[in-house]
Amino acid sequence: MALSFPNPSRSFDESRKGVRFVGHDGVFEVPFFIEADALAKAGGTTARPDISQDGCLSAFDRLRTTIHDVARAIHARRRATSHILNASDFR
Repeated sequence: MALSFPNPSRSFDESRKGVRFVGHDGVFEVPFFIEADALAKAGGTTARPDISQDGCLSAFDRLRTTIHDVARAIHARRRATSHILNASDFR
């Protein structure tokens, strides 16, 4: 079964400076974390990302489709129980 994202919820992780979200592979929940630097790269910028809660969540919301596409590709290559997305995942 393909990875899907039926729940639009996401949350800011203050200690790790990034956003957590969840995908579903059939009945299995697959947690993801995307680093703030990856949010900047996914947005096409090399400028220092806004690592505030509002900045990260806004970037995630703007880039949701791209982030989900990358998350699907990574999960398809390596079906792990959780994934961390970093800047190198966004070319």
